[in-house]
Amino acid sequence: MANEKEIGEAFEQIQNETPGFIAISLVDIDSGMTLAVRSARPEFDLAVASAYNSELVKQKLKIMKSLDIKSNLEDMILTLGDQIHFIKLLSPTMFIYFAADRAGSNIAIVRNVVLKHTKTLAT
Repeated sequence: MANEKEIGEAFEQIQNETPGFIAISLVDIDSGMTLAVRSARPEFDLAVASAYNSELVKQKLKIMKSLDIKSNLEDMILTLGDQIHFIKLLSPTMFIYFAADRAGSNIAIVRNVVLKHTKTLAT
């Protein structure tokens, strides 16, 4: 895993490269705890969002197991009326949770910017 400085720099680049950036966090899947955060909106509670999204990831993994799907979960895209939420798994124990405003961004931009910086965060 990247060190604290590398994570901070990657998050800053993601924020700068994404129109409509709301927030991003690095999350431990098992506990739902945030390992790093960056937000443009103080009212957007990343601790709560990260914890609930870890439950979402765990449920999807359970579904895949119960259906005997022999593939890896790579990412999840959730679209709300005014926001895009993107979850990118970095390892079996960690994921990135990212939120952007739909008025300023789109799914392709969000996904491409996060994927561009995934290698830095996963190493």
